Amino acid sequence: MTSTDTNDVEATIQQCLRLIDAGCELIRITTPGIKEVEALKNIHRKLRGMGIKTPLIADVHYNPKVAEEAARFVEKVRINPGNYSDRNTRSKIHFTDAEYEQELEKIKLNLQPLIKICKAHNTAIRIGTNHGSLSQRITSKYGDTPLGMVESAMEFVKICEDYQFYNIVLSMKSSNVKVMVQAYRLLVHRMLEENMNYPLHLGVTEAGNSIEGRIKSAAGIGTLLEEGIGDTIRVSLTEEPEEEIPVAKLILNKYNPIRKFDPNKPNYFSKINPFEYNRRNSLVVENIGGSNVPIVVGNKDTLADYSAIDIDKLLNHVLVSFSVHTEDIVKTKQRINTLYEQGFETPIIIKRAYSDLDNDEFIIRAAIDFASLQIDGLGDGIWIKNTSYDGDLVKLSKQILQACGNRITATEYISCPSCGRTQYNIHEALKKVKIATNHLVGLKIAVMGCAVNGPGEMADAHYGYVGSGKGKVNLYKSRNLIKSGIPEENAVDELVQLIILSGDWVDPK
Repeated sequence: MTSTDTNDVEATIQQCLRLIDAGCELIRITTPGIKEVEALKNIHRKLRGMGIKTPLIADVHYNPKVAEEAARFVEKVRINPGNYSDRNTRSKIHFTDAEYEQELEKIKLNLQPLIKICKAHNTAIRIGTNHGSLSQRITSKYGDTPLGMVESAMEFVKICEDYQFYNIVLSMKSSNVKVMVQAYRLLVHRMLEENMNYPLHLGVTEAGNSIEGRIKSAAGIGTLLEEGIGDTIRVSLTEEPEEEIPVAKLILNKYNPIRKFDPNKPNYFSKINPFEYNRRNSLVVENIGGSNVPIVVGNKDTLADYSAIDIDKLLNHVLVSFSVHTEDIVKTKQRINTLYEQGFETPIIIKRAYSDLDNDEFIIRAAIDFASLQIDGLGDGIWIKNTSYDGDLVKLSKQILQACGNRITATEYISCPSCGRTQYNIHEALKKVKIATNHLVGLKIAVMGCAVNGPGEMADAHYGYVGSGKGKVNLYKSRNLIKSGIPEENAVDELVQLIILSGDWVDPK
């Protein structure tokens, strides 16, 4: 997705060209208003004049009229179901069945013009559900849950089908990896029930930057690709857009040939519930198993959680070690599930040794392999071996566990990749926020580009740093706006002061 001001036609075209050179095959451009529609029209025309056929997607929030105008010339329009709710009911807490259906009828009427235009121009619609921007109507019935995400999308799918429109792509994005994975699995389950088979666009939204953003993206996207779920992917990093493409390629490199989804042979097993997280029961051995967080095993120079214990004796005589090596994750899950069916309660360490991978590919592979199992509560610890990796394997292991939400050993950051709506330097802001707060283990801090998804997607963050205009920032504590319109140059200091005054500050060691 481009991050330039869409109205700056030449800058946006140049960014599109850089994305295409990096290997991007679909380009999404933010289109908040009619003025941006005209700019997007010029961008589309000029790119086609250059002989470039890469499909363009208009990213539209709130305004159905903008989607209708953009749909006349782009290849796809992305709409957010949460933005189609009646403005007069957005603060409403409870809906009767009649009120619920009444609002759904209004949405159906509002969608009709867009569907008619998309039919006429052969334009696809992506029904892009975001965990943080579900309508009040949906959350009143299903809660802020993966199920709510799925039902929100399915309502729109059925409206499209009522109008005999089937040129649809679906997405279930969240910054929470477990929520994202569970929502896509639920969506596939629902589509099978309804005899539907629409393509799915995968992504962990607001994944952040650096190694943490890469691990989080690989954990969510890779878990689903392992199961044969997904048709297009987007890696969302708080970096330049062209930096996202190599990461996406590294994830996809693992899937040649691709995994195939067989509805008659599901990837889920009797003791593994794919739609909610449950840690498997196991006996306690030292500080492994039971309710203990998953442990990290390192080599003898970095024993991680076992510096004072005879690790060889512990592993050889008490724990079972699984090596996933060349087998796919589904087979590993099946083997572990069989043990649980047989009543096996000894703690399980998941182990894998890697070779012949450069650092970047190794990080992505390890994130997929171990997160795919941890997301389903499998294993009481992880053991990664790679003699050629020049980084810290123990730290990497803990970052993977944190990406899954299974063990928190660092400050958690939610940050969006930015787009044309962002009016401050979010890349620098995230770096400064990290430097100031990276010792606050257990705190979750969101750095968001604007108010479109910001306050929603950061809903489970303890603190939020959200763009509110040109060079301006709003600060939130949980969902509550605390201070608005802070100059960008003062905002990090103000965030630190807010954390201190709230009693959550711990002085750095």
